[in-house]
Amino acid sequence: MEEYDIVVDVRTEYLARQSTPDESRYVFAYHITITNCGTHAAKLQTRHWIITNGDEQVQEVKGSGVIGEYPHLQPGDSYQYTSGTVIETVVGVMHGSYQFIADDGTEFSAPIRPFTLSVPNKVH
Repeated sequence: MEEYDIVVDVRTEYLARQSTPDESRYVFAYHITITNCGTHAAKLQTRHWIITNGDEQVQEVKGSGVIGEYPHLQPGDSYQYTSGTVIETVVGVMHGSYQFIADDGTEFSAPIRPFTLSVPNKVH
């Protein structure tokens, strides 16, 4: 087990009722689970997302905390939240990172592996 090891799991959901395909507006929710698999407690400080739509247009989002919160995770703890994004194409990709500070003062980054945003039955 590593000292600073945050694992991020993502599940996405297309929100058809909030989307307007005629206006190239596709709304997605992403459900995040952040788990501290390390040996030190740590507090999430900031987030950094890179969102790329199917036309290769990139949107970058940086901010403090997640949904207004700064979860402090003890070893073995998990934190869940849901947020969302809007893209102009039926498919896109997101990835990024969370920046943490451990209780011992060490700052570190937890990567968020790329995941797909896709309208059902549109990706072959």
